[in-house]
Amino acid sequence: MEMTEQHDPQAAVKDPDEWVTGDEPTTAAQESYLRTLAREAGETVPDGLTKAEAAKLIDQLQQQTGRGDQG
Repeated sequence: MEMTEQHDPQAAVKDPDEWVTGDEPTTAAQESYLRTLAREAGETVPDGLTKAEAAKLIDQLQQQTGRGDQG
């Protein structure tokens, strides 16, 4: 019987508040994905979001729209 390590994929995921670059402006990819999710959710994307704020909003909108890997 072979022993395998159990890996928690969330263990390597840092909270956006802990990101070193979290206060930088959103990336083009974040901005594009946010706009897609917001359109599907009937929401608007505020201007001037940071990377960390965008990541949190993406998580929220993914839950609203049923997109993303929720486990």
